[in-house]
Amino acid sequence: MEERFFASLIHCFFIAFGVIIGGTIIGSIGAFATGDAPFAEMSRLARKLRIWAIVAAIGGTFDAIENLEKSLGPDGSALDILKQGLLILSAMGGVKGAMLLIGWLIQEEIT
Repeated sequence: MEERFFASLIHCFFIAFGVIIGGTIIGSIGAFATGDAPFAEMSRLARKLRIWAIVAAIGGTFDAIENLEKSLGPDGSALDILKQGLLILSAMGGVKGAMLLIGWLIQEEIT
């Protein structure tokens, strides 16, 4: 695997991590401004943003599906499928790390 791929793995992790952290913190500010409980809102937002963080990290659903389609075709290779799977796993790791951090911050387990 090439060096650029490893950079993409790191980018995917931190993009997903940032979407969750940023979305929950900014969303909790909105909840505070409207008189709602900010920590409860952080928990709710973190759960709702999970899939969107993964989609944002891998660059949108259509690019990932197009890459998988190319790799399943006659000219594709198994290495391309493995790369896409690793990118998705990296994004899922970023989401999990952010969820753990948010859970630690609000002292509540987020499922």
